[in-house]
Amino acid sequence: MLMIKPYNRENAVAYAKKYAFAQNPIFGNFAGIGGNCTNFISQAIYAGTCVMNYTATFGWFYISLNERSPSWTGVDFFYNFMTENQGIGPFGENTGADNLELGDVIQLGNEEEGFYHTLLVVGFEENDILVAAQTDNAYMRPLSTYTYDFARYIKILGARVDVADSSDCFQSVYDGVAIINNA
Repeated sequence: MLMIKPYNRENAVAYAKKYAFAQNPIFGNFAGIGGNCTNFISQAIYAGTCVMNYTATFGWFYISLNERSPSWTGVDFFYNFMTENQGIGPFGENTGADNLELGDVIQLGNEEEGFYHTLLVVGFEENDILVAAQTDNAYMRPLSTYTYDFARYIKILGARVDVADSSDCFQSVYDGVAIINNA
């Protein structure tokens, strides 16, 4: 039976702050092969939910560089998983910029490439949203400093978990020790 676990926005933001300018050793880096932005945001969301969906192809998970879902590292795949997921794992919905909270996600796009960059909301300043990202490593960077043609916004609503799964991964992921807490 599935239940909804709250999204710990503070854990996601703390993770982004710690790793915006450094690579967590338990995750691979895709900076030289297409970009690391969505991988980094997936890590932060995982730190805030501690739930992965291991469904082959259509899930959202990271085991190793060669064992991961397309949605863990791909901008459009991430969006599709987060906004359509009805099973185990984090889920969200499209929202407007004015409805964003800490730990929510922004994806940027342009006419040539479509959606190409994934960012995590880490703060607000006057009329601007502050974000964290990798590939172009940033923390507390104003969204207004990016050049893009359009954006979409994903409000993370929580994560569905199997009632039998009560594990909490945050400390082991935050410390860069293990992806899954085996304690």
